[in-house]
Amino acid sequence: MKPEELIKQIEEKLYSSDINPELVNYGVVETVGDGIVKASGLSGTGYGEEVEFENKAKGLVLNLDEDAVYIVLLSDAEVTRGMKVFATGKILGITVSDKLIGRVIDPTCKPLDEKELKIDDGKLYPLEKIAAGIIERSPVDRPIKTGIKAIDAMIPIGRGQRELIIGDRNTGKTAIAIDTIINQKKKDLGLKRVICIYCAIGQKRSNVASIVAKLKQEGAMDYTIVVSATASDAASLQYIAPFAACAIGEYFMEKGEDVLVVYDDLTKHAWAYRQISLLLKKPAGREAYPGDIFYLHSRLLERAVRLSDKNGGGTLTALPVIETQGNDVSAYIPTNVISITDGQIYLEADLFNSGVRPALNVGLSVSRVGGSAQTKPMKQIAGPVRLDLSQFNELKSFAQFGSDLDEDTLKKLNRGKVLTEILKQPQYKPYDEVSEIIAIYSATSSCLDDVEVDKILEIEQKIIDFVKMNNKELVAKIGENKKMDEQTLEQLKNAILECKKTLV
Repeated sequence: MKPEELIKQIEEKLYSSDINPELVNYGVVETVGDGIVKASGLSGTGYGEEVEFENKAKGLVLNLDEDAVYIVLLSDAEVTRGMKVFATGKILGITVSDKLIGRVIDPTCKPLDEKELKIDDGKLYPLEKIAAGIIERSPVDRPIKTGIKAIDAMIPIGRGQRELIIGDRNTGKTAIAIDTIINQKKKDLGLKRVICIYCAIGQKRSNVASIVAKLKQEGAMDYTIVVSATASDAASLQYIAPFAACAIGEYFMEKGEDVLVVYDDLTKHAWAYRQISLLLKKPAGREAYPGDIFYLHSRLLERAVRLSDKNGGGTLTALPVIETQGNDVSAYIPTNVISITDGQIYLEADLFNSGVRPALNVGLSVSRVGGSAQTKPMKQIAGPVRLDLSQFNELKSFAQFGSDLDEDTLKKLNRGKVLTEILKQPQYKPYDEVSEIIAIYSATSSCLDDVEVDKILEIEQKIIDFVKMNNKELVAKIGENKKMDEQTLEQLKNAILECKKTLV
């Protein structure tokens, strides 16, 4: 009998019987090592599908061969050779609800803050999702205030924007992100609240613990979720962490909320993905990275959006962090993420070490949304700041070689020193918008040109307090989000000069 005839007879026998076997797509584990499982079978499984082992351990399919499936383990449960693995038919997802606010979780939604977490009314959100199309979006024109004078004045961030924070190790990148989260406690300008999600990838546990403690101390955990996959966690958890944070953000965004997601940092995410890729025997691309790392980060960051009012009007703002080596912004991962985002905040080690905090390089930092994401008074006041600082940085190098400088050059150099000093700001002390405007205008309007540079920060705070206490109508007018007329600017200048008389 030919094999085809034998198969036909067996099929007829099976279909004619009363038994209706349930079709189950499963495979058998062949090898396990370094968190990677090779399994035979699973013929109907797709890339990115969640699978479950017979001991309830979870896995993610990340490679498909002709005769085998490669699975990345997502839990600590022991998987051994010969164990069955079942297809679920589901894309890997995370169950999200409002109960996550104020909690610290891992990327699989397991609580890390020693409190129970029950999500009965949650919604399952896929970790991978196609970003909203252009028709579903609206232009970015509302600010997300960082509370940092230099950024709000020169590199404004809009709700729905992707702004990269880039710089060497220990230059204050995380400090900017944490200050921005703390600043969302202030509900000024009549804007909606912002749900903040801080995603820690590949960091030390002690660092994450100190960040959570600071957020609690500042009262910021009332509107913040921390998703943590530390350096001691498996590479698979570090790989899915930013996608889990993004999925949580999309849940709130689709409810019409404004969301801020900090990915700290995508360099370590790329390292985790490279590690997984090499274990999966994917061909290494440029600089030993797999060639699809660009596609991976673009899939993640494209999901930052401001939805149109027809689609709920929610926003998801992304602040990815990238660590450079020796100020090299032309390396593979930095150039990838620079080309995906809408601008970058570049922090320079030399500036940081010389005491300029935040160590913002004005020349290399940019926001492609620009003035659209600023209030009218801030846009009006901040206009000359970048130009004055750029002229100062250019003249500073010339001034080192020549002592005979004309009066105009000396004036520009002095103005630059005053501006550099006024834009310095201590960590965890975000300013409200009115304070930022008073501080910046006191420098750009020549009011502080005759003050000694080392006294400026001390005087600045006294000026802000004086103007706020003695000119309540003026402060209310500045906070109205309308362009200030000449009379208002004159009033502000007079109030600054009046305070200065009592101080100098």
